[in-house]
Amino acid sequence: MKLNVAYPVTACQKTFEIEDERKLRIFYDKRMGQEVDMSSIDDQWKGYIAKISGGNDKQGFPMKQGVLTNQRVRLLLRKGHSCYRPRRDGERRRKSVRGCIVDGNLSVLNLVIVKKGEGDVAGLTDRSIPRPLGPKRASKIRKLFNLSYEDDVRKYVVRRELPAKDGKKARSKAPKIQRLITPRVLQRRRHRLALKRRRAIQRREQASEYHKLLAQRQKEKAMEKRAARRSASLRSSASKSITESSSIKKFPMPAKSKITTKVAVAETKVVEKRGKVQKGQAAAVKPKAGTPAKSKMQAKPNAAAAGGGKTTATKKTITKKTKSSGKK
Repeated sequence: MKLNVAYPVTACQKTFEIEDERKLRIFYDKRMGQEVDMSSIDDQWKGYIAKISGGNDKQGFPMKQGVLTNQRVRLLLRKGHSCYRPRRDGERRRKSVRGCIVDGNLSVLNLVIVKKGEGDVAGLTDRSIPRPLGPKRASKIRKLFNLSYEDDVRKYVVRRELPAKDGKKARSKAPKIQRLITPRVLQRRRHRLALKRRRAIQRREQASEYHKLLAQRQKEKAMEKRAARRSASLRSSASKSITESSSIKKFPMPAKSKITTKVAVAETKVVEKRGKVQKGQAAAVKPKAGTPAKSKMQAKPNAAAAGGGKTTATKKTITKKTKSSGKK
């Protein structure tokens, strides 16, 4: 089995072939992501700790994280899954992948050194490959050189030296720093915020004007409705009065004669006199204190006997008056 070992500190990578299976038993039944002590492989690996990052079996199928088996399985993969690169948008494909558990059927096992041991490994930790380009983002430069926000990042940009050619001088090249906060950036931010504030005030003013206009229109509409209702009611009342007057003209009420009015007046006077006479009789009939009160049945014939002459006299006067008014 081959061990493909990477050391991120020096950006170096080297493959080691190990034929003795007894040395490889430390990796068996381990999963991807687990750390393994490599001291038992050889003396040069004493103190080294490596993490299993993947591998391929003898037919070339890759190991997939999360598949808890040491055999091969067929999975339906889509964009975003490891071990698959889609050729079309939304394409899915069933692919053969190996589980994340290590066994003896692997041809290559990928390892990443997490902790360096006592000595150097030839071709891996004893040399370093310079990076062609330094960090471009301002926050990454700060992180690399442990800078604060008060420090000027532009002084710490990693420049790349270019050799002289065709009689020209040697020159250096540096990337343009992204997300760098300068006075111009702050000015643009202030301008952007001012525009936003101005737009908000303008929208508020427009909304208030619109609400005022809407209220005015609604008021006018309500007044128009009220006026229309009033005119309709006036029209209906006028039409009613016209119909009443026309009906009076067609069918006039009969005029009352003078004789009937005089008779009615005389009758009312007679009724009034009768009431006065009855009151006087009631006052005369009241019993004295000490005498026993008569019953109603006994009092009625006496009252009739006492006032019999008067009532006949009043009847005669009424008949005379009616006759005289009829003659007239």
